[in-house]
Amino acid sequence: MDCHDTTAHGTAAESAAHPLDDLTAAEITAVRRILEEAGRVAETTRFPLVLLDEPDRAEVAAYRSGDPVRRRVRATLLDTATGAAGEALVDVTAGAVVAWRDLRTDQAPYGQPPLLFEDYEICDRVVKADPGWRKAMADRGITDLDLVVAAPLAAGSFDIPGEAGRRMLRSLTFLRCDEGDNPFAHPVAGLLADVDLIEQRVVRLLDTGVVPVPAECGRYEAEFTGPPRTDLRPLEITQPEGPSFTLEGTLLRWQNWSLRVGFNAREGLVLHQVSHRDGDRDRPVLHRASLAEMAVPYAEPSPTRNWVCYLDAGEYLLGRNANALRLGCDCLGEIRYLDAVLTDDHGRPYTAPNAICIHEEDVGLLWKHTNIFDDMAVQSRRSRRLVVSYIATLGNYDYGFYWYLYQDGTIAFEAKSTGLVQTSGIEPGAGSPYGTEIAPGLLAPYHQHLFCARLDMAVDGQHNTVEEVDVVPIPIGPENPHGNAFTARATVLADTSQAGRLADPSVGRRWRISNPGSRNRMGEPVSYTLVPQPGPVLLSQPGSSVARRVAFGTRHLWVTPYRPERRYPDGDYPNQHQGGAGIPEWLAEEEPLEDTALTLWHVFGPTHLPRLEDWPVMPVDLAGFTLRPTGFFDRNPALDLPATAPGGHCHS
Repeated sequence: MDCHDTTAHGTAAESAAHPLDDLTAAEITAVRRILEEAGRVAETTRFPLVLLDEPDRAEVAAYRSGDPVRRRVRATLLDTATGAAGEALVDVTAGAVVAWRDLRTDQAPYGQPPLLFEDYEICDRVVKADPGWRKAMADRGITDLDLVVAAPLAAGSFDIPGEAGRRMLRSLTFLRCDEGDNPFAHPVAGLLADVDLIEQRVVRLLDTGVVPVPAECGRYEAEFTGPPRTDLRPLEITQPEGPSFTLEGTLLRWQNWSLRVGFNAREGLVLHQVSHRDGDRDRPVLHRASLAEMAVPYAEPSPTRNWVCYLDAGEYLLGRNANALRLGCDCLGEIRYLDAVLTDDHGRPYTAPNAICIHEEDVGLLWKHTNIFDDMAVQSRRSRRLVVSYIATLGNYDYGFYWYLYQDGTIAFEAKSTGLVQTSGIEPGAGSPYGTEIAPGLLAPYHQHLFCARLDMAVDGQHNTVEEVDVVPIPIGPENPHGNAFTARATVLADTSQAGRLADPSVGRRWRISNPGSRNRMGEPVSYTLVPQPGPVLLSQPGSSVARRVAFGTRHLWVTPYRPERRYPDGDYPNQHQGGAGIPEWLAEEEPLEDTALTLWHVFGPTHLPRLEDWPVMPVDLAGFTLRPTGFFDRNPALDLPATAPGGHCHS
């Protein structure tokens, strides 16, 4: 049984009621009109990115309901005839362009605006019209080009002669047996076309020789996978009295938690002003939380593949690739969906329906004790969590992003990677040290998913300090005669010279974010602890193009002083950027980190060595982290949960 939808869809045309509300359709329309009136928009102008210019956290903290709301927007403009680009700061409230800067895409470090949806169509058309590419396909015996996919892939930056300053895509080729076929089952190996999107032509064609195209189809739809199982009985999740959370505009309240739910084209889902009710106080934990970037570098060194590294937020825009979620499939339970209002390539608003899913989940036992000294008296409580999520499809991969709030004050984030592995072709049975042959002649290259969360901390206020906490054994001696003692060692990260940290499971390393000016009942600073799920950091060699562009991926944690202009770990325009923007730039000068407003940049994610079981569609691969209260509360904050009634069930 599919659970029903009592959706609270976001309204697109209303004006913002809070400084952190998402852009409305009316505001997006006004941005384009203001820029037109300022002479900045021509027939060939496109809008790769239109984002709210979020006010400084101090300004937001000072806001009170009913105060006037000033709205500013950062709009990136691109002239598709010349490649010229610029960024405008538009004051929608005043109806004026208040700042403009040219983006020097023709000068080092050559960063470009993110990709447009129309770029994908241009790439496909240009590649298929190129005589050299058509000859290479004919040499492979491929003549029906209607079933060919020329994939539009971010080009990166590799100092290839003639590429500097060009707006480009690189295109790998795939085949389909029919229009519904899975093209990643049939890669055309050894062929790469580099496309100049402004000149609309192939500027470099690389053909390293014919490799057999894998013939076996990779269909995963029900009609191709045999009869379905018949022993799966219905699982119903119902809440007859409705969910326990409330939504007032973007303000979400649940079980002592309150937060504002946001969504933008680049990062997708954003949580603002996350706080927890403690007695008669709403105590802040996070000012802002988002997935600010994700890098997907591949390991295959062949000339047609050694450039592959995608920056899915900065190049492709996570939010613009959000799915329209479906009941009973993507979300299960008593669901509230929120639409997202975004901007198309021409700077006009459109609504992405059901972009955000909000619901509750039972997640097992929260706490329990059996009192063996009191006739086996038992007390237990079930745990419930609030889930705020969305799903984005980036080419072959699908990513689910989930924020979890728990009744004991814990916050967690989880990324679920699924969809299709990217593939290349090899001689059947040849294998490769850089990937897994998942079907005859079909190679799934090794790769990494390096997610980077931006966490603007506000643990009981804006003045925070980070400590690295390790568990260490005590040497045998007078203080530890039997060798059983161990302790926790905390090291303050005092300044940005200590800002880049590696996780270390051997010492249980985690990072404690405290507020020196707020104390718990034991006299210690209140804190939250970031508990990582560590995996390998970036495996590309130092000095490589990938390492320069994905410098944030070389550590599990970076800590920087909060600045409103420090938005993304790889800078504002990472598309085709040579590298060095973002975190490396910010750490060039030493800054103090103690007792101040801080941003944590946490890097995590799997290094994927594909399995046969990942084909033709991949079961979800999980990665994430947890923020746990550590002396933030004076005792277990979930003691007031009601006991389950005798004979009752844990679901409604």
